Amino acid sequence: METIILFAPLVGAIIAGFGWRYIGETAAQYVTTGLLFLAALLSWIVFLTHGSETEQIHILNFIQSGSLDTSWSIRLDRLTSTMLIVVTTVSALVHLYSFGYMAHDENFDHDQNYKARFFAYLSFFTFAMLMLVTSDNLVQMFFGWEGVGVASYLLIGFYWKKQSAGAAAIKAFVVNRVGDFGFALGIFALFMLTDSINFDVIFASGPMLAETSVRFLWTDWNAANLIAFLLFVGAMGKSAQLILHTWLPDAMEGPTPVSALIHAATMVTAGVFLVCRMSPIMEFAPEAMMFVTFLGATTAFFAATVGLVQNDIKRVIAYSTCSQLGYMFVAAGVGVYSVAMFHLFTHAFFKAMLFLGAGSVIHGMHHEQDMRNYGGLRKKLPYTFWAMMLGTLAITGVGIPSVIFTLNHVPIGFAGFLSKDAVIESAYAGTAGGYAFWMLVVAALFTSFYSWRLMFLTFYGEPRGDKHTHDHAHESPRVMLIPLGVLALGAVFAGMLWYSSFFGKTNEVVKFFGGHYEEPAKELAAAVAENNPKASKLKYVMADEPGEAAIYIKPENTILHEAHYVPPWVKVAPFFAMLAGLIVALWFYIWDPSMPRKVAESQRPLYLFLLNKWYFDEIYDFLIVRPAQALGRFLWKRGDGSVIDGFLNGVAMGIVPFFTKLAGRAQSGYIFTYAFAMVIGIAVLVTWMTFSGGSH
Repeated sequence: METIILFAPLVGAIIAGFGWRYIGETAAQYVTTGLLFLAALLSWIVFLTHGSETEQIHILNFIQSGSLDTSWSIRLDRLTSTMLIVVTTVSALVHLYSFGYMAHDENFDHDQNYKARFFAYLSFFTFAMLMLVTSDNLVQMFFGWEGVGVASYLLIGFYWKKQSAGAAAIKAFVVNRVGDFGFALGIFALFMLTDSINFDVIFASGPMLAETSVRFLWTDWNAANLIAFLLFVGAMGKSAQLILHTWLPDAMEGPTPVSALIHAATMVTAGVFLVCRMSPIMEFAPEAMMFVTFLGATTAFFAATVGLVQNDIKRVIAYSTCSQLGYMFVAAGVGVYSVAMFHLFTHAFFKAMLFLGAGSVIHGMHHEQDMRNYGGLRKKLPYTFWAMMLGTLAITGVGIPSVIFTLNHVPIGFAGFLSKDAVIESAYAGTAGGYAFWMLVVAALFTSFYSWRLMFLTFYGEPRGDKHTHDHAHESPRVMLIPLGVLALGAVFAGMLWYSSFFGKTNEVVKFFGGHYEEPAKELAAAVAENNPKASKLKYVMADEPGEAAIYIKPENTILHEAHYVPPWVKVAPFFAMLAGLIVALWFYIWDPSMPRKVAESQRPLYLFLLNKWYFDEIYDFLIVRPAQALGRFLWKRGDGSVIDGFLNGVAMGIVPFFTKLAGRAQSGYIFTYAFAMVIGIAVLVTWMTFSGGSH
């Protein structure tokens, strides 16, 4: 069953990519979509029935050289099964949605068969992502890691006639190579220190790495911290964290279904999955995880501020994705990997739905993407409106705080409410109410504002922009609305259904992820009580060795337990942040629509700073792009033109003709001249042989 899940998308990609000429373009679409729904169905069966034990399923032998063994296997545990349903469910629904969205694409001429190619790319991406999340060693993971990078390049640049799409694809590819270089260095370091790339061996070596010193860049480093940092550099690129984030907003040049699949629910979460998968190493790298926490919190804040002023509907959601990924890294950084996976899980549903909902709006508005040209679409697109409303309620965190009411110890609310609050409570417990906690609360306020701003500008108020476009605005076909309905179920119920499994009591979470638990030592319980008296009832800690369960939590890591005992004001802080963002959005876009212009004019430097995305692109252009171009011009004109071409031209046009003329003068045409030269040559040869022979 697991092998079918893995290879069904690959079979679909091959059939659609190479066989559509024989079976037809429509059949290729049905084949790829049908195989994805098969994979999604089997993934849900695996998730619900497999249990939490770890299983390895051998596929084939690959490179074997000395101690290096890269045999390909499926590592099936709770982390894998969670990612399987996320990847295959979203991908299957995106395939179905694409039937309607890509039916008539004005970017292609009628004689171009682009649909089969598009569906082949989608299926190939899904296969690469599945290879990544099912990997049992680092080489296999790197194969999937690079595979999704290739697929992303192909899909972002799918509209190959648009220069901006090609530039965005190249930008994504180049920026991700920077992160991948760090990931590759981490793999090399692990192989050098553990003599293996197999996860079981690496995970068991976690305590040893924590006590090992390694020299890198002329400095001695703690091996666990260095490896954790290098691996996180790879995660920064793939998951668009600050510094390596610039590719993600530009990736919106691809078709909207691509944005929903790659840049909301699956590929960009690969970095979060990597950190959680490598928890047996990360747990022994406290300094590196402090950096993960700091950068995740900063990214959450940064992306939320930029999302406040974006006008392209897809870019607003793109920066929202970047911000939410920051939340996930904060949870992983403070050592609560289950909560990072919880937010990854719920985020996949509501963010994919928001992207597909945005695609439905764009489709209905004849590919208009500027929200300033929307307005009053609530009655024109009723199903899309309600789907996006549910997604907005989920991402902004609408629910009843647990200090007010719970049902069987589970808060009541939309999926984003439960998972985001779990992240914020974990951040408070893990940083003692420090920088990360406050950044996430402020980001929650901004998230609420820009999400409701999107809804109000799109669906409320008077129609703006082209009147003809508004008059002919229409609801999307059923094939595009069905995926929205399915994802809406996840946005509403996923958080409440799996809250206890990801953020319940320690023994419940440990059991869900395949671990064993035991009562903590008295010294540890006393330490917890001293740090947080309300959390003094510490009953269980993880009892497994690194690598025995899907995630590893050191006995000393009690943040998951302590997060349930944070002060009440911490639990309600995200709720009031959500309300504040909603009220300000109502004020600006419903009650007094003149306010946005007034604020933008009175705070023009700040407005331009946010509108230009903190000028990161301009800074990179100044520091990296222009010097690289100048160096290229220098090497081209001076190096290639003056030195290389000059040398060759000098030899060809100066030295060679000179010696040619000298040789030509020796060619007199008289026989006695040649005979004389031969006699001289023989005399020299005999003389040399005489003297050389006599010397031995």
